[in-house]
Amino acid sequence: MSSLVDSFRNIFKIQELRQRIIFTILLLIVVRIGAHITLPGIDTGLLAEATKNQSDNTLFGLYDLFVGGAFKNAALFALGIMPYISASIIIQLLGAVVPYFQKLQKEGETGRKKINQLTRYGTVPVALMQAWGVSVQLKSRNVAGVSIVSPDVSPVLFAISCIVLMTAGTIFMMWLGEQITERGIGNGISLIIFVGIIDRLPYAFLDEYQVVASGARSIIVELIIIAGLVFIIAGVVLVTQAMRRIPVQYAKRVVGRKIYGGVTQYIPLRVNQAGVMPIIFAQSIMFVPNTVLTFFPNSQFMQNISKYFDHTSLVYAFLYGSLIVFFTYFYTAIAFNPKDVSDNMKKQGGFVPGVRPGKATSDFIDNILTKITLPGSIFLAIIAIMPAFIAQAGVTQGLAQFFGGTSLLIVVGVALDTLQQIESHLVMRHYDGFMKSGKIKGRRG
Repeated sequence: MSSLVDSFRNIFKIQELRQRIIFTILLLIVVRIGAHITLPGIDTGLLAEATKNQSDNTLFGLYDLFVGGAFKNAALFALGIMPYISASIIIQLLGAVVPYFQKLQKEGETGRKKINQLTRYGTVPVALMQAWGVSVQLKSRNVAGVSIVSPDVSPVLFAISCIVLMTAGTIFMMWLGEQITERGIGNGISLIIFVGIIDRLPYAFLDEYQVVASGARSIIVELIIIAGLVFIIAGVVLVTQAMRRIPVQYAKRVVGRKIYGGVTQYIPLRVNQAGVMPIIFAQSIMFVPNTVLTFFPNSQFMQNISKYFDHTSLVYAFLYGSLIVFFTYFYTAIAFNPKDVSDNMKKQGGFVPGVRPGKATSDFIDNILTKITLPGSIFLAIIAIMPAFIAQAGVTQGLAQFFGGTSLLIVVGVALDTLQQIESHLVMRHYDGFMKSGKIKGRRG
């Protein structure tokens, strides 16, 4: 415990690191302020009434999770950084089918800078389209037949103002993320999403407190539940770190003038090559039925169907888990190309012992990747359906959603990466880091 306290004390002894942390915190505060500034022309009282009983088990609820409640608040930052993420995913998918993007991906640092530039350009049209959709959605919201948009505001002017302000908000957040990456402690975009998710935690604990205060649950049971959730987090942290890399050894023969030798290297394969993207894709699909069913509140047939798509039902858990396994393999096939790895090894004179270069090496890597992806996909599926089982224990929906699925994986992953950034600064200046026995292994890719 004392060593941990010493490590935190050492952080503030290093002027550059201290300035980077303070700079990052100040920009994240700006992000959270923007998430609570309501768009002009909206009645905040009616907005609060309209969103009071809004379910998180819809596409809108999923989107609101990533933007830290800004969507529900109809705020300037209602789109969050999601248009940038969407543009990034689109360009990454294009890299699997379009030769131009494939060429950029192989050009190293120059290609990466060009891809980042194209991602920024692509963010603007994506944000414009999403902002227009949000303006239509806001205009359709009403409480007892009264629209949350002031009747004095022209529909055309309201739509234009929403599109301009929300698109500008997204571009500003994208710039803030880049500033945190360059001048802060790194992982700017990830930290913005991380803070948005963490912002929901106090409200989730407040809901739990109200349950205890009402007498519906004893304080002893509540403490046991909290201890169980902490145990889950610890388990996810350990498994996440264990899944970082599976080293596949290969030999590389170095040939030079009068120099012959062998160097052992490793192919950087990971059990979870796809990150949290399979959960996001699967969750988006599973939320579509619930989103559509909300448009038919008076249909008994539709309400009966909605029971099967409730996040606590076994049917939902099975379909959700199956989609995650499918998308894990799908996204891994796009993100990691064994043929490219095999070709690069061959160009550098590298080879896997006992395996012929070329197609045989490519098949060898693909076979290993297929096998190690299965436990990774199952782990993602278990984490994703965990909120349903946590909710069965009587935990409120807000806290259950936080301790499962995308939220937990993002929080754990970004926290580990941020600690690694701080750790590198401490070790570089000959201070003890958070873990003397070894560095915290951050997420890559």
